[in-house]
Amino acid sequence: MPNEDISKLTIDKSVRAYGLTRRKRFFRWGTAILVLIITGFLYLQGVFRPALSVDVATVTQVYPSRAFTLLNASGYVVAQRKAAVASKATGSLESLYVEEGSHVKEGQIMARLENKDAIAAQDQAAANLRVANSNLDQAKAELHDATLSLSREKDLLDKGYVAKADYDSIEARYKKAVAGVAGAQAAIKADIAALQAARVAIEYTEIRAPFDAVVLTKNADVGDIITPLGAAANAQAAVVTIADMNSLQVEADVSESNLEFVKVGQPCEIQLDAFPEARFRGQVHMVVPTADRSKATVMVKVRFLDKDSRILPEMSAKVAFLQRQMTLDEQKPRTALNPAAVMTRDGRKTVFLIRNDRAVATPVTLGAMIGDMVEVLGGVKVGDKVVLKPLDSLRNGDKITLPEK
Repeated sequence: MPNEDISKLTIDKSVRAYGLTRRKRFFRWGTAILVLIITGFLYLQGVFRPALSVDVATVTQVYPSRAFTLLNASGYVVAQRKAAVASKATGSLESLYVEEGSHVKEGQIMARLENKDAIAAQDQAAANLRVANSNLDQAKAELHDATLSLSREKDLLDKGYVAKADYDSIEARYKKAVAGVAGAQAAIKADIAALQAARVAIEYTEIRAPFDAVVLTKNADVGDIITPLGAAANAQAAVVTIADMNSLQVEADVSESNLEFVKVGQPCEIQLDAFPEARFRGQVHMVVPTADRSKATVMVKVRFLDKDSRILPEMSAKVAFLQRQMTLDEQKPRTALNPAAVMTRDGRKTVFLIRNDRAVATPVTLGAMIGDMVEVLGGVKVGDKVVLKPLDSLRNGDKITLPEK
């Protein structure tokens, strides 16, 4: 052993180096493959895919009547019974008992002009009538006495106890008494008429509601001068404007070319711009028998079948003229969307919901077509934004960009 060559004790480093190099190479390839797998997965998930520009549709509420609507027209709510209430007398507005929105009954006093002079004239007329009644009583008493005297004188004249001249004097007195009674009665009629005129003058200062209504506008204030014609400077004619809310109708302009689709009694559906989610049942009340030459339209009046306190004069309205009467179920709104937003994926109807700038594949359950929309029974709700006309390359989770408005 001591005599053996020490050089044989050296370590072969080439074998070790080769093993280390092989393991490093395997690790590097494994890492590269793992990175590729992760990158591919993330790409499939849309992480590295570029954002797609898409069009958007909104899930909305529609009414089934849309499927059997013949014609649509626009117009305004108009009160068919409306009045600008004024006074027949001229004077200063002393009291105003109503304001905008006040409900008034027929005959109710809404305002009053200063009327002290009219009241004084009424008191004077009443006093004159009392005097006339007293004069009549006095004339009747005189007539009664003259009648008795004439009867006695006639008996005495027949017996020859009095002269004819005395009888003629008594007879003249009697005729005068008869005329006095007639004059007193005529004076009473004149005083009654004067009293009635005084009362009417007072009524002219009381501004009353001509029918049950709601006050739309207040055109004058206490202290304003009110005159029937409103011609004087700073004078007002109408004190208030009122409308019968039970007479509200929609006056819609229908093109002459579409008039064949409209007839009296036809069912309608009314939508007010102020309440876009609500629908009101209506019916054609009248087709006005004249056309507007400048617009080539004919006015159609549609009445409301159901009263609603939200309906106000001058509101903008849209009218759908229906082919038939709606059923009770058809009066309820349905959830619907544009059918172009629906595609078939893995045998299921699917839409891409837009959430946080990403497209989320969502299965939906569809119902029947409602006009150009399709009913959605489940999967999305009203107000959801979905991708319109999604591309086949669109995947769940893809980034999307919306078109600029």
